[in-house]
Amino acid sequence: MNNRAFVFLACVASLAISPAGSADEPVPLTVNADVWVDNWFALYAGDELVKEDTVPYDTEQSFNSESFTFETDPSAVLSVLIRDYMEDDSGLEYIGSRRQMTGDGGFIAQFVDAETNSPVAMSDESWRCLAIHQAPLDRSCERSSNPEQACEALIQPEPDNWKNTNFDDSAWPEAVVRSRQEVRPMGGFNQVSWNSEARLIWTADLDTDNTVLCRFTLSAPE
Repeated sequence: MNNRAFVFLACVASLAISPAGSADEPVPLTVNADVWVDNWFALYAGDELVKEDTVPYDTEQSFNSESFTFETDPSAVLSVLIRDYMEDDSGLEYIGSRRQMTGDGGFIAQFVDAETNSPVAMSDESWRCLAIHQAPLDRSCERSSNPEQACEALIQPEPDNWKNTNFDDSAWPEAVVRSRQEVRPMGGFNQVSWNSEARLIWTADLDTDNTVLCRFTLSAPE
């Protein structure tokens, strides 16, 4: 057998015994996810929308949970856009009623390997989260008859390419773990059996931080 024929047969044999999903093409990870949020979320893998809250953002008191399954890279960096309900940029809700007030948020999520049921990500202080809509900056405006004019807000655009895997989020603050007493989760929270490592999180101000961006990395067991 000449050398050229030997090399050809070796390549064919190598392909025949290579498992599906080589180093160049990792086997996708199937993930079972549970998310509870006050009020709304959208989960992304890169720019691809993985899951959007099925209850519209402008629904008051939408304290729902979502359970879903998706496939992704075993070490994917995922991102989530989270919004607390507000009627306008004042950051208030129930405007014009006796209940006019600043709302508060809350978020918890767990992600497990669908095959082994092993955790691959849990919401906790390791997540990086940035508040991009903060209002009202002075809560004395809560009693104003025209809060959209009276309440000041700090509003930033979403950073360019913030959903990309290689985006540098090292300057973003770590998520702040919140207690159940602070968040007072309801409306679907108790329908999920939460892993003890999953934490309720938000950013620095549970009340005035209304729109939050978070990033985290899956860690699939080897």
